[in-house]
Amino acid sequence: MADEWHGELRHIRGAQLTGDTGQTTGMTRLEAISGKTVGSSKLWTGKTLVAPATSSGDHHHGDTETSIYVVSGNPVFVFADGDTEVRLETEPGDFIFVPPYAPHREENPGDTEAVVVISRSSQEGVVVNLPSLWSPVDRS
Repeated sequence: MADEWHGELRHIRGAQLTGDTGQTTGMTRLEAISGKTVGSSKLWTGKTLVAPATSSGDHHHGDTETSIYVVSGNPVFVFADGDTEVRLETEPGDFIFVPPYAPHREENPGDTEAVVVISRSSQEGVVVNLPSLWSPVDRS
């Protein structure tokens, strides 16, 4: 029996990931660890798949911090710095940090699927889709 000091570990098998979470065009998010799936209170973890020669829509993740680990492929993470579009080209083993409210998108210029693991400082998969990287962001 679990108490405040001896919580129960939960095992989520890869085949149990669900797409019943916030989505953005051009990619598929699969939820593993969340308030909904395991009752977490401060963490959301999942996997994102981007098909070859595909770009996601522009989006941000609200007030959450996001950690991204590149499992396979060579995804490119794109954000705006003033009037300039900045492209972070990655390879397997790389990490990306996305601060709260930072508009960005994922691109996969390669010929194989890009797979990343995402963790957020939230128990929900917060996704706010945007028309462009330069769209005003509502921080309320």
